[in-house]
Formats: sequence, structure tokens, C-alpha cells
Amino acid sequence: MNDNGTEMPTSLTPPPAGYTDWLGDIKKQIHEAQQRAAQALNLELVSLYWRIGRAILDHQDQQGWGAKVIDRLAQDLRANFPEMKGFSPRNLKYMRSFAEAWTQSGICATAAAQLEGGNCPPDGGSFVQELLHKLPWGHHCVLLDKLKTREDRLWYARKAIEHNWSRNILVMQIESRLIERSGAAVTNFALTLPKPESDLARESIKDPYRFDFLGLGEEAQEREIEHALVKHVTDFLLELGAGFAFVGRQVLLDVGGDEFFIDLLFYHLKLRCYVVIELKAGKFKPEHLGQLSFYLTAVDAQVKHPDDGPTIGLLLCKTKNKVVAEYALRGKDQPLGVAEYQLVESLPAELQTSLPSIEQIERELANDSKEQDRHK
Repeated sequence: MNDNGTEMPTSLTPPPAGYTDWLGDIKKQIHEAQQRAAQALNLELVSLYWRIGRAILDHQDQQGWGAKVIDRLAQDLRANFPEMKGFSPRNLKYMRSFAEAWTQSGICATAAAQLEGGNCPPDGGSFVQELLHKLPWGHHCVLLDKLKTREDRLWYARKAIEHNWSRNILVMQIESRLIERSGAAVTNFALTLPKPESDLARESIKDPYRFDFLGLGEEAQEREIEHALVKHVTDFLLELGAGFAFVGRQVLLDVGGDEFFIDLLFYHLKLRCYVVIELKAGKFKPEHLGQLSFYLTAVDAQVKHPDDGPTIGLLLCKTKNKVVAEYALRGKDQPLGVAEYQLVESLPAELQTSLPSIEQIERELANDSKEQDRHK
């Protein structure tokens, strides 16, 4: 009751002891139930689409029906189920391709048993279960449109599930040929890190890295690239891949009274270690690794926690001779990698003409510098 004798709203009444934790537990249960319901709905929908696609395939093969039957089927289904979406001729063709793709991959029998509630082999069944439960139909359509082989579809499907990619991100990763770039950098991880950390570290490093989102020309210098990467850090983290957390740019290290600055410092949440990234605007030289190795030693001594893993170094250069990089890494006892980066080369020619010139970039950087000085 308040001073006027009226009852206080429930929201203003202090909760009893333990109420907050109890509420948090109920909210967690509601969120988990919502997720299970969404997964169950997605499973039913994609399972239905697979069965429809399988039926279309079977009748076309066995009865000799032509492509026009899909238009007729779409018309009849929409007339009988006007409240349901997804029965357009285009989507029915996707269903047919979906069933055909997994039939050709050898997973058809497994999928059929799964969808009918039968027993499935452990490996194939678990994959189909994962695929149908966790990938929305739109993702399946992207995999069918953009990829031709079973192996590529499986690889991107697993990555999409693991990293919770949206459909647009999945398209971007496919178009940037992520499968070809992952694990392609020259590293010594196999000799300097224990398994499975060495495998995870190797898969976390790409070659080349695509920085076309920066809008920089090929003659951009290291500081320009650093500045632009930090300015577009969200895109940069997406290109680096899952697990990278940005720590800082030009991170100061005081070694014996001398100051040194790390270009870019990250922390990898899965590897539980710091990652030092150094940028070189020219061709890779073996002496670049000496500087990077020094930074790793300093970070291990001054920054990393005793429970963290060994700091990893990644040298990004404009070009490299792979054999020279391999030779330079031999005998190094710290985990190091060398990869290339691309600026406008990876953009279509018609888009490159719309990018700002180096002079425009320099003016922008000068204005940023003046703004920073004004606030000091």
C-alpha cells in the first residue's frame, strides 16, 4: 500500500528472495522450448519438401511425366492449401532438385528412413538429422543454386550450422570461395602446436584474405590498411572467421624501456590464445618473421594469461613465394603463419571504377588525424 492507501503495482513490489534466479530459469526454459518448436517445425517442413521432391522424381521417372506436371501440381496445391506458402512452380522445382541432390549423394536411403521414422546408420543419419533440423529451407536453396558437388554442399552446410550463418552470409562465403581458402596459408602449426589445436589453428587461417570491402587500391600502404580494417572491423571479423575477438590496433609493448607497436592484436575464443597480425604492403621477406617472432615473445611474457595457449603470429603480405615462406618457417619454435591479402583485385572490374582514389583515402585519413588531435 502507498501513502494514499491504494495498492502498489506488482512491478514496484520488491520480489521475494530467489525470485530473480527463478525467473531467469523460467525464461531459459521458454527460450529453449521456442527453439525446439522452431526446429521441429523446420524439420517437418524440410522433410515434407523432400518427400514431395522425391514423389515428383519418381513419377517423372516411372510414368514419364514431363516438366509441365510441376506447373499443374503447383496450381492444384495452392488451390487446396491457400493458406500455405511454398507451392510455387519454382519452389517445387527446388524440392525436386533437393531430393535429386541427396539421392545422387547416396544419402537418399538414410533420409527416407529418417523421414519415415525408421532406423538410420549412425553417421549418415546424424548428418541428415543435423541438416534437416538446423538448416532453413532458404539455405538449402542456396546450396543447390551455388554448388554442384555433394562434398561442397556438405562442407558449407556444416559451416553454416556451426557458425549460425544467415542466408546472405552463406551466399557471401560461397561466392568468396571460402572452402578453397580455409587452411591454405603456409604455417608451422603442425610442429609447434599440439593436436587438436594445430588443426583448429590451421583451419582458422585463410589464404588469401579478401579485403575488397575496404575500397582501397593496390598501392595502399600498411597504415592505411590498418586504419580501414579497424574502421570496418565488423567486416574484418567476418573475413577472419568465427572465434576472433578484436583487442586493439597499434598495441603498445614496452620492452626494456623501448616502445614497440603491434599492428593488430586479436584473441581467439576457441583456441584460447592471442593472435598477432602484422601487415606488409609488399612481398614476403624471411626477415619479416623475426619481427613477428619478437612480438609473440613479448605478448607471451607481458599480456597472455598463464592459462592461455601460445600466442599465434600471422603475417599478411601482398604477395609471397610459397617455397620461400616454407623455408623461412623451418626451425621456428613459435606458431607462425604467412598468408596473402587482396584488395580491389577480387572485385569485379565494373565495381573497381567506383572505388575512392588513393588521394581521397589520404584526405579522409588526414581529416581523421586532425579530428583526433582536436580531442587530445
